[in-house]
Amino acid sequence: MSHVNNLESQHNDPGFANIWQELKWRGLIHVSTDETELEKLLAGDPITYYCGFDPTAPSLHLGNLVQLLLMRRLQLAGHKPLGLVGGSTGLIGDPRPTAERTLNTKDTVSEWVGYLQAQVRRFLSFEGGNSARMVNNLDWTAPLSAIDFLREIGKHFRVGTMLRKDAVASRLSSDEGISYTEFSYQILQGMDYLQLYRDYECVLQTGGSDQWGNLTSGTELIRKVDGKSVHALGTPLITNSDGTKFGKSEGNAIWLDAHMCSPYTFYQFWLNTADADVVDRLKVFTFLGRAEIEEIAVAVAERPFAREGQRRLAFEVTSLVHGVEATEKVIAASAALFGNGDLTVLDEMTLASATAELPSASVGTDGLGIVDLLVASGLSDSKSAARRTVGEGGAYVNNNKVTDPDAVVDKAELLHGKYLLLRRGKKNLATVEVTN
Repeated sequence: MSHVNNLESQHNDPGFANIWQELKWRGLIHVSTDETELEKLLAGDPITYYCGFDPTAPSLHLGNLVQLLLMRRLQLAGHKPLGLVGGSTGLIGDPRPTAERTLNTKDTVSEWVGYLQAQVRRFLSFEGGNSARMVNNLDWTAPLSAIDFLREIGKHFRVGTMLRKDAVASRLSSDEGISYTEFSYQILQGMDYLQLYRDYECVLQTGGSDQWGNLTSGTELIRKVDGKSVHALGTPLITNSDGTKFGKSEGNAIWLDAHMCSPYTFYQFWLNTADADVVDRLKVFTFLGRAEIEEIAVAVAERPFAREGQRRLAFEVTSLVHGVEATEKVIAASAALFGNGDLTVLDEMTLASATAELPSASVGTDGLGIVDLLVASGLSDSKSAARRTVGEGGAYVNNNKVTDPDAVVDKAELLHGKYLLLRRGKKNLATVEVTN
């Protein structure tokens, strides 16, 4: 992901008394330490805060995007972010409620650390008086011996408290159980907060509400060891209005890496947001102000068929993650698929992404007759049906209507020298790859 976001175009809404009130309006605060103190803290002089991301995959996903945008909102309010990518915690893995994680090799985790650091960097500013810093917890855990870890850190944790953490408790009651390795994860995360508090005077950690046990392990450790009060903020887990899990498409996670989830697929995910969810998504995932979001909410309620909210949401979030240029290509591809744009201007990657879910077929250069193409692609059941479709004016090749059943497509019409987009009627699409 080489695109660098135009951070200057992002801003917090000046219509709120302070950033805390804006975060509450956006629905970003599910649980926190002392709310009154936190609001006062965030309305005062700049503080240092952090959020951690573990390299348990080669890319971040939509759940992480909530935290990245929260970090950016706090930075825009004048505060100083620390982006932590866990080179050590990534070797362990945060306990999942269901089963033990498969441990990745040290080389794999190290490689993924680099990928995630690059992704985090794209959402923060590393210039100015409140410039961001990247940190890696492997820097302070690798030199620490097991004895020192147990003596200096482990002695401050009580097993009874650790057992009550949600993820641990659910695993203990399962057939899988939990290993000592994953059980120790919360100690490592607590140590991270202590280290960042000492090195950078970091006084706030953010994360998902499902991480609350890990977040408070750090606040408690700092209180016990240094006698200081620091804060934690947990954002709500995003769910769909119908109760289904947010951030999945056809059972797959929506990744931020363009190679793992194409900009076209990413855009379509947002475009398919339910009317009941679109306003909440605009609050959480965009930097649009309250007045504009409220206008869109009216449009969604009064003209749901126009999909104004979904189109604006898809444009804003895809632009944040993949850039405006890639987003405009996606929109052009969407239009071109159904005859409202020029297919020839689409680059090969965008065309491939846009047509990835369509029925496809492969033919040789001797199979370029329109009737053969319609049958090979599955758009027609038989040659007679294909001839009928052509005769009725319902056959298109690269959005050009074909009216002669005996027509043969010229090789010069192949997109990128090898692809054809076929359409029967208005909505039935298929692709054909022509091989020599």
